[in-house]
Amino acid sequence: MDAHLTFKATGLVMAGGAIGAALRFQATQLAIRLGQTGYPLATLSVNVLGGLAMGVLAALVFKGQIAEPMRLFLGVGVLGGFTTFSAFSLELFQMLERGAALTALGYGLASVLLSLAAVAAGFVVTRSFA
Repeated sequence: MDAHLTFKATGLVMAGGAIGAALRFQATQLAIRLGQTGYPLATLSVNVLGGLAMGVLAALVFKGQIAEPMRLFLGVGVLGGFTTFSAFSLELFQMLERGAALTALGYGLASVLLSLAAVAAGFVVTRSFA
């Protein structure tokens, strides 16, 4: 990819990411206004909606109905800003679709457990120094 195309692709991802992040923020604000406490319903809702949207987008890309610039804008940008869980879910689905169930299981468990461990480590280390 030449520099011009890379710059254009980066701009598409950035613009989409801003929209996705704003949508995520508004979903959280709506949950707060509705009195959400305790259970992270906004996060769950965003992750499920993002997964659904990523599935629709992936099917359209597969059928050749979505061009690469739109895939970058919507998939990497908007959905990436809205929830990275949608990309994770798509990757798991693709592994399952290829018949790599054990790989998908390992990837899913490793992603969740290692991410949880990383959050805990970052929190504990930072708390001890801050």
